Amino acid sequence: MINPVELFVGLRYLRAKRRTRFVSFITLISLLGIALGVAALIVILSVMNGFEGELRSRLLSMSAHGLVTGPDGVTDDWRQLVEDTEVEEGVAAAAPVVQFEGMIQSGRDLQAVLVHGIYPDYEERLSGEVINLLDGDLSNLQVGSRGIILGRVLAYDLGVRIGDGVVLLIPRPVGDGTMEPVLKRFIMRGVFEAGLQDHDSILALVNAHDAADILGLGDEVSAVRFRAHDVMAAPAIAERLRMRLGDVHTSDWTIENASYFRAIKLEKTMMSLILSLIIGVAAFNIVASLVMVVTDKTNDIAILRTLGMGPNGVVRVFFVQGAVIGWAGVFVGVLLGVVLAVNVPVIVPVLEQLFGFQIMPGDVYYVTKIPSELEWADVTTIAIAAFVLTSLATLYPARRAALVNPALALRYE
Repeated sequence: MINPVELFVGLRYLRAKRRTRFVSFITLISLLGIALGVAALIVILSVMNGFEGELRSRLLSMSAHGLVTGPDGVTDDWRQLVEDTEVEEGVAAAAPVVQFEGMIQSGRDLQAVLVHGIYPDYEERLSGEVINLLDGDLSNLQVGSRGIILGRVLAYDLGVRIGDGVVLLIPRPVGDGTMEPVLKRFIMRGVFEAGLQDHDSILALVNAHDAADILGLGDEVSAVRFRAHDVMAAPAIAERLRMRLGDVHTSDWTIENASYFRAIKLEKTMMSLILSLIIGVAAFNIVASLVMVVTDKTNDIAILRTLGMGPNGVVRVFFVQGAVIGWAGVFVGVLLGVVLAVNVPVIVPVLEQLFGFQIMPGDVYYVTKIPSELEWADVTTIAIAAFVLTSLATLYPARRAALVNPALALRYE
């Protein structure tokens, strides 16, 4: 335990005398360095969390949180499977889908396409509220209408407008194991924008009956998709469905989009390591300033020792001094970082207007505003790590102070 005398002396050494102004300046720089490092870490991680959330919402805007498929990759009794899925706790809605890949042609332009055959009524319940339809309506995808809704980028690449015809070229398996090309003409009935290149440039929506007719599936579907009330609970829901329904395969958005979130996690880790160097440099400044204080206070330390203070008491005196510097820096950094992280959506537009440029222009990026999502778990981890690092930085100077020999220090006094 630190007794009042050790606490008083440690705090007293924080006050600068005229001949120790330089030491106090280094102490101030150390405090500001720690505060800057902690604040930068909190802000950057909050922005990365914001981008992760934005990416997740865009990825899931045109896809479900999870899916259930039959053992052979197709599902015949899909209506019963939809009912069984919707009764699972945490599931908001479920809908069937017929998925296949192919090519889409308009004039001489030929593009790869991923076709989702949907039932408009089910799709409205599942994700109709998050589909950003720029033109058209899901109700235009009626049975036998041969209507198709394209992603914005795909429609632009093909150069088609509402009412124009496009041709789907689909490879369909036949009985002997070979593939035969199937050509079907569709009329463009709408355009959607998910805000993600992977969706807007390759995805097309048609009626599930038209899609099944192309593949020769009859009344079968590829899978039943579900949307959860809590997106983070989707993996657990998928596992419960697999255990309850038995002979089915399940998947969820964390598996389907694992590469995206793995990349973001790696970026967050690398940014944390890089920005932690700021706190590390500031901690070394604490070491340097305390070493100079120990050198300057050698006679004072000797007097304290002769008055009965033991080596451990001297260690605690300088630990108090270093800890106050480090902990004050951490406190200021956490306070500054939280304020900045919460107000990033407000601060960034002001800076853009002040300096006359846009950080993320709309003609380059889908996300034009810098999002921020403060997570208190990150704040707590950063604060604790900085507390530990700055506390460890005081140990070497404190131990060095404890080794001062009072007889040698006062020999020429």
